Amino acid sequence: MDQEMVRQEIPTAGSKAPDFTLMAQGGEKVRLSDLRGKKVVLGFHPLAFTRICTRQMVDLELARDRMEAAGATALGISVDPVPAKKAWAQSIGVSKTPLLADFWPHGAVARAYGVWNEEQGASTRATFIVDEEGIVAWRKDYPPGTVPDIEEILAVLEGL
Repeated sequence: MDQEMVRQEIPTAGSKAPDFTLMAQGGEKVRLSDLRGKKVVLGFHPLAFTRICTRQMVDLELARDRMEAAGATALGISVDPVPAKKAWAQSIGVSKTPLLADFWPHGAVARAYGVWNEEQGASTRATFIVDEEGIVAWRKDYPPGTVPDIEEILAVLEGL
């Protein structure tokens, strides 16, 4: 866990996005700060192998070309371990969108972003757009059972 994450307040639009390094479904490490110069969509979701989370991650995968055209990349984040992320990604056809494991310390990134649900032991559903300089440009939290509107996310990206 990055020490910077521990000290930072919960990010809102206009604040610095907490940096992190997490493992993706393919075993590669992904560090947010390594993506500077691109916009980054962070798609927090509670758990793999669930209906709404599946739809959310498939939407990110299907919108990949449009995101790239807007200078962005997407990352899915949940507390599931890497082997579960890998099996889930394969089962739902997500091959290009990194699905990151916020597994240990359990939910540390979700906590740093203010989307941790202690009772559930997982993150809530939220989308952050981090700009090219590492600043949170947009945040939206979703009620349980709600699929993030990929068209809304793309419109925000295209407007940045």
